[in-house]
Amino acid sequence: MTSSEQPPKTQLRVGRLTKAHGLKGAIKVELFTDDPARRFVPGATFALQVPTSSDWHGKTLELIELKFYNSHPVAFFKDVPDRSVAETLIKAILWVDHDLAEVSQEEDAWFDHQLIGLTVLRDGVKVGTVAQIDHFPAQDLLTITTDNGDVLVPFVKAIVPSVDINAGTMTVTPPTGLFEELPEEPETADAAADALAAAALAEAEAVIPADDSDDAAASKDTSK
Repeated sequence: MTSSEQPPKTQLRVGRLTKAHGLKGAIKVELFTDDPARRFVPGATFALQVPTSSDWHGKTLELIELKFYNSHPVAFFKDVPDRSVAETLIKAILWVDHDLAEVSQEEDAWFDHQLIGLTVLRDGVKVGTVAQIDHFPAQDLLTITTDNGDVLVPFVKAIVPSVDINAGTMTVTPPTGLFEELPEEPETADAAADALAAAALAEAEAVIPADDSDDAAASKDTSK
């Protein structure tokens, strides 16, 4: 790579603005990064994901400072001087540029673009391909595209024990039924016996008259 060439880049979601805080333009942030000290430094610039109808569409935000109040991250941005302006940014998603060549320094941690497209293996057999990663407070959720449609898989060690970026594979050990429909359970022995007994009873009732007393009385009447 020559000095004039730029490394390929993508964008990473690093946060979402959730609620105005106080009167001076501060906004609470839901963090989507494990390294806020690196991503949220003074002067950092964020691309905004907002509706096209928003006045902020196509614009960026420059961070002044990120503070923590009662363990909640609160951000101050340039050109957001008061609460009324802050409220116009609620629900905005913050994105930053990311070098595709960068590798996460955390153990068992990967960037989304490294996971998308991986071949998903179960017992050594391909069952699908990673199509999407969604990040939730409790855990991340993988969307796996299979021949039978998309399957949602919790991205936890118990179900996804191995990721091999170099090999382009992800190994899963899902619970039974996650990737296939379970057959209906066969009738138990007791249920089968009950069904046979019911059938026998119905057959017996079909050959026995419901009440023969009227027929007997009629015979006596005609014999006179």
